[in-house]
Amino acid sequence: MKKKILVLSMCLILASGCGKQIPKLKNGEEAVVTFNEKDKISVDDLYQKIKSERALETLISMIDKNILEDKYKNNLEDATTYAESTIKSLEENYGDQLEEMIYNYTGYTSKEAYKDSLYLSYLQKLAVEDYAKDQVTDKEIKKYYDDEIIGDIELSHILITPQTTDDMSDDEKNTKESEAENKTKEIIDELKKSSDVKSTFAELAKNNSQDEATSKSGGSLGYVNYNTLSSDYDSLIEAAAKLKNNEYSTTAIKTSLGYHIILRTNQKEKSKLEDVKDTIIENLANEKMEEDSTISVKAMQQLRKDYNVEIQDTELKEQYAKYIQNALSQANNQ
Repeated sequence: MKKKILVLSMCLILASGCGKQIPKLKNGEEAVVTFNEKDKISVDDLYQKIKSERALETLISMIDKNILEDKYKNNLEDATTYAESTIKSLEENYGDQLEEMIYNYTGYTSKEAYKDSLYLSYLQKLAVEDYAKDQVTDKEIKKYYDDEIIGDIELSHILITPQTTDDMSDDEKNTKESEAENKTKEIIDELKKSSDVKSTFAELAKNNSQDEATSKSGGSLGYVNYNTLSSDYDSLIEAAAKLKNNEYSTTAIKTSLGYHIILRTNQKEKSKLEDVKDTIIENLANEKMEEDSTISVKAMQQLRKDYNVEIQDTELKEQYAKYIQNALSQANNQ
């Protein structure tokens, strides 16, 4: 077989030396090592030994590298940069102990081998992302658009942050949390008494909000949507979507920043489906990657099929089938 000849050609050169006639066994096989006239190690002996010790892992890496470098030829520089920058960062942290750390945590015996794996993993990640996007259906896109996409909301908030410190006891922290929560209740009571909610809200924000970036402007966050601000504000957007214009939240919304009271004053029409379709597909693909632990295995399996990969060696072909089964099983059990 071509692969067998290619893999073993270097072994033969190293074992026999250039220009030296290669000894043969009685059955005609070339010998790699000779001990005496009776004892020899054949090419086939070596090949069988190699196959039984991590040959499949090496073969799959070789296959995937060839496929991925063809499919993502425009991303090879990015993959190289990622691998090199990761190694550089590790070198800064671990210095002369880097290769020992790499071996202990990954099993790779050299810095270069680990860098190659980082390069390959970058390209594999692109393949998994594309596979996940391909799994997104038109029905899923439409449902996401109907349920999740909203128009930009004009929003203001008042933030009350518990005045806790790391050196406080749990009881002290709980007390500060209660104080902050009670403060929001007092503010909401003031809003309930008001006949001009917008003006009152703005005044209360100026006097009470601990968001220094917005308090002077009456707590205004402007027009916002999911992903406009940090993920800390997603729960505020979700709550605002349920309010009508000029309505405020009657209970505080808890985030990692503290307790928020929100006021919704306006909302724009949501974008057309065709304008947000790519974003929807990306979001749904990310959900699939988070929810399906087998997706990485399936993605690479499908890509090898797309490239008509056929392992010619019968034993390695059987090993590959078992490898896929085991990988899917292990992923399902995670």
